[in-house]
Amino acid sequence: MSLLFAAPAALAAPRPTKLVAFGDSLTAGYRLPADAAFPAVLQRMLKAQGRDVEIANAGVSGDTTTGGLDRLDWSVPDGTDGVIIELGANDMLRGTDPAIARRNIAAMLDRLKARHIPVLLAGMQAAPNLGPAYRQAFDSIYPDLAKQDGVMLYPFFLDGIIGDAGQHLDDGLHPNVKGVETIAARILPTVERFLDGLPAPATR
Repeated sequence: MSLLFAAPAALAAPRPTKLVAFGDSLTAGYRLPADAAFPAVLQRMLKAQGRDVEIANAGVSGDTTTGGLDRLDWSVPDGTDGVIIELGANDMLRGTDPAIARRNIAAMLDRLKARHIPVLLAGMQAAPNLGPAYRQAFDSIYPDLAKQDGVMLYPFFLDGIIGDAGQHLDDGLHPNVKGVETIAARILPTVERFLDGLPAPATR
C-alpha cells in the first residue's frame, strides 16, 4: 500500500522591517527626484547590505518641529518598526527659541515611546552666525534628549557635506544628489546598529 505524504507547509516569511524617515526638506528630497531623496538612497544602501527594509518618506519641506509634532501621529502608521527623526533645521534658520524645538522633539519621543516605536534621533547644529549662546542651547537639544529618553543618536545629520559647495544645490542649503549619498553613507552604520536593536518583524 502506498503512503501519501503531504508536503510540509511553507514557512511564513518575515515581512520587511518598516521604517519611517520623519523630517523636513533634508528628508523629503527638496528639488530632487524621488529616488534620490534620503529615504530612497538609504533603503538602497541597506538592501545592498542584505537588509530587508522599507523606508517611508515622511519628509515635508519647510517643516518645523512644531509642524512635525502636529502631523506625527498620522505620519507614522501602526506597524512601523522604527522612526528616524530629522527635524529642527528650520527652527534654527528662523531663530526660533531652542526651548520650543526641545519641547516639541521631547513630545515626539514621548508619543512614539507610548506606541512602543523605537527612534533614531538625527541631530542638527546651529549656524555659527547665531552666536555662541544660541548654538549651545540648540546643539544640546539632541544629545540631551537622546540620553534622557534612551534613544539612539546620530549627532549631526549633515555630517560630511557642510562647507562643500559640490554637495549642495545652488541655494547653498540643501544637498544635491551627491550630498544625499554622502549623508546616507555616513549615517548607514548607525542605522544598521539601530536595526540590530529592533525586535524581529512579525511574519507576513
